[in-house]
Amino acid sequence: MASVEGNSGALVVSVAGDRPRKISLRARLLRAFLRRTFKNRIRFDIPVQVVRAQVEKLSRRLPPPPDDVKVIDVDADGVPGHWIEPDNATEGRHILYLHGGGYVMCSPKTHLGFTWRIAKAAAARMLVIDYRLAPEFAFPAQIDDSLTGYRFMLDSGIPAERIAIMGDSAGGGLTFGLLMRLKALGLPMPGAAVGLSPYLDLTVTGESHYLHAKSDPMIPLPGVIYGSMIYLQGADPKHPEASPIFGEASGLPPTLIHVGSDEVLLSDSTRMVANLRAAGVPVEIDVWHRMPHVWHAFARYIPEGRAAIDKIGQFLRQTIR
Repeated sequence: MASVEGNSGALVVSVAGDRPRKISLRARLLRAFLRRTFKNRIRFDIPVQVVRAQVEKLSRRLPPPPDDVKVIDVDADGVPGHWIEPDNATEGRHILYLHGGGYVMCSPKTHLGFTWRIAKAAAARMLVIDYRLAPEFAFPAQIDDSLTGYRFMLDSGIPAERIAIMGDSAGGGLTFGLLMRLKALGLPMPGAAVGLSPYLDLTVTGESHYLHAKSDPMIPLPGVIYGSMIYLQGADPKHPEASPIFGEASGLPPTLIHVGSDEVLLSDSTRMVANLRAAGVPVEIDVWHRMPHVWHAFARYIPEGRAAIDKIGQFLRQTIR
C-alpha cells in the first residue's frame, strides 16, 4: 500500500488492482454468514435496549486478550472505559478509541476482541471510552463524552501530537465529529486520525447507500437510516459534528481510512477523503475488495482482518513517533 507523506494532501487509494481480487475462503464464508444471520434478520421493532443486552451477553464469550496485554478499568473524568496496555507499548504513543454500534449499542467490552490487536500492532496505549448511547442520550452527548475522554488524556500529560483518535462505524463518525469539535474550540489537534468503515453521512444521500444496498453483506440500508434518526432525534443531519463530510476539513491531522469495496458506507469514506484532500490534509484511503463492514473485528477468523490491523499499526507507528 502506498503512503502519503508531508502536507501535500495527495490522495492515495488502494483498490482491488493493488492486491489480488480473490478473497480468502474464510472471508467468503464470513460474508455469507453475516448476510444470513445479521443483515437478513435484523429487526427494528425490538427495543434497542433488548438488542443491546444481547450483544453485551454475546461479548462475554470472547476470549480474553493474551497475557502480554493488560486491560485496566478507568474513570476518565466521569466517562467510564478502560486502558489497553500491551507490553510492547511505546511510552510516547497513545490512541483514543471510539467504538461503533450505530450510536445505540456496543461498548469497550464488545470491541475488546480486536481493539487489543490494534493497540499491540501500533505499540501504543489505548483508551477506549464507554460513551453514552442513543436513544437515551441523543446527539451531541456522544461527542461531549468523546471530548471528555480526549481532554482526560491531555490533562494526564499526554501531548496532543502523541495521540491518535480512531473509531469504527459510528465510532468513525465520532472520530471526525470530535475533530470538528476540537477545531471549533481551538483545542490542539491529535497527531493522527483513523476511521474504519466510518459512518459520516447522516443525511443518507451517498451514492453507495443505494448502489450497494444489495451487495453489502452486513449493513442494510434501513439500518443506516434508523441509526441516523435515533441518534439525531431532530438535530440537523448536516451538522459537521454529526455528518463530518459537511464540515470544513482544513487543519485536521494526517488520516487513514479503511473501507470495503461494496459497503453501503463506501461513499461516506470517499466523500470525506475528497474534503480532506481539497483542504490539503495528508490522507490515505485503503479500499479492501469485498470486505464486510469493519472486517477488522473478525481478525480472529479471517487473514484480511489481521492484515488490515497490521496496516493500521504501520500507519500509526510512522505517524505518532
